[in-house]
Amino acid sequence: MKINRHLLSELMTSLEEVFFDGKYADKVIEACLKHNGNWSMPERKFYAETVYGVLRWERLLIFIAGNESLARLIGTQWLRMGHDLPPWDEFEGLDYDFIKRQEKKAGAHFPTKQSIPDWMDDLGRKELGDVWEKIVIAMNQPAELYLRVNALKSTREEVIAALAASEITADKVSDDLPNALKVKDRKDLFKSEAFRNGLFEVQDAGSQMIVPLLDVQPGHRVIDACAGSGGKSLHIAAYMQNKGRLISMDIKDWKLHELKLRARRAGATNIETRVIESSKTIKRLKEQADRVLLDVPCTGLGVLRRNPDAKWRLNEEDVAEINKEQYQILTSYSAMTKKGGLMVYSTCSILPSENEKQIAKFLKEKNGDWTLLKEIHLRPDVEGYDGFYAALLKRN
Repeated sequence: MKINRHLLSELMTSLEEVFFDGKYADKVIEACLKHNGNWSMPERKFYAETVYGVLRWERLLIFIAGNESLARLIGTQWLRMGHDLPPWDEFEGLDYDFIKRQEKKAGAHFPTKQSIPDWMDDLGRKELGDVWEKIVIAMNQPAELYLRVNALKSTREEVIAALAASEITADKVSDDLPNALKVKDRKDLFKSEAFRNGLFEVQDAGSQMIVPLLDVQPGHRVIDACAGSGGKSLHIAAYMQNKGRLISMDIKDWKLHELKLRARRAGATNIETRVIESSKTIKRLKEQADRVLLDVPCTGLGVLRRNPDAKWRLNEEDVAEINKEQYQILTSYSAMTKKGGLMVYSTCSILPSENEKQIAKFLKEKNGDWTLLKEIHLRPDVEGYDGFYAALLKRN
């Protein structure tokens, strides 16, 4: 891969937008790749891997490089990726031997070596003990790409064949995940005819284990109360076979607009979107749903492989506020579940304070009104998927 000045300039601009303007990395990368439509596939891949690499290893890179110059951080990461540096002034003093010596020095301090904030390391050790280090190491590996076959339009075998026609290799994951595929090569995935026709959605294999807990049946009335842009709503719609009523709710209208676009491509016709404008929106649906999904806002500490910039956005105060918001949603939104109905509470976090401790508190306060039927804990160092938690509860 030949490194040129234009590429360095684009990388510095992209990282400035993330670090200093607070923009999300995936959106910045998407915009840059669109702007540079003439880049080759190797160039596009190299650019994206560099951005995510610098974001993932920022703290370690600063330690190695000796300062926070973006150009030096990029150059340091390029060396760590195995690429030779051009003889530019920005990279003076950087070479493989220097990198190795500095990395060895960083090894004595786990948060620096694994590039996480000190407060996060303290919190992780407090909540998870010895397994925390294994989880962090796994979360610093690049995320693999999984797809969920849209059962409304296709089968796993048909999607594999359709992608193969576009020279994209996809493999089955396991019999426990009947609609999950793992993609080896990402090239032109979103330009493929299979994507344009709505035959699949990008969704981590771990995330695909949440909706099946609800035991959704055609004809049910289902509420996805924190729907966002609709990844799990589309999964629910597939189980419903477009029969029954699915209400997808969120506090942000723009996310629901994106959900509508995705639903149109997926052929999901039974989704009704509804903006949560106040507590009255929830009260109007009291005891109306056979099934309720609460995929609540969380720290996202289970998906840092995909969103490495998130660890630099968070702080301890954020975690406390998120915990409060989660419990408020759990206690108020659960009222939409019919008696005898099922509810799933889920997060993409690995912290017990966001997960099983919230459920334990809820069950204690509800004093027999709810029964915990099942919990799942997913960790990147165990299953290899993103980190997720889900609790299946029945309203008595």
